[in-house]
Amino acid sequence: MTIARRIGPDPHEGGKKSAGASGCPDILELDNGDIAVIGIDITAQASGVLPPTVGCGPDERIVRLPRSLILGAQSEINALR
Repeated sequence: MTIARRIGPDPHEGGKKSAGASGCPDILELDNGDIAVIGIDITAQASGVLPPTVGCGPDERIVRLPRSLILGAQSEINALR
């Protein structure tokens, strides 16, 4: 597995500070076309309030991404179709 590219603008453009301490959040496209996200782990807080048909397996994490990150990447996400 390798990272093919970032999806959306650099979240640190213009000197913006990250929500996390290590340069997150980010949205990445993998070489096989799958998407990976880097965000703040909110699994412990969100697991108990998921809708009835939503689950988070033991090998999965729920991450928070700022709305502005998704909106900034929206055109590139739409182009993935």
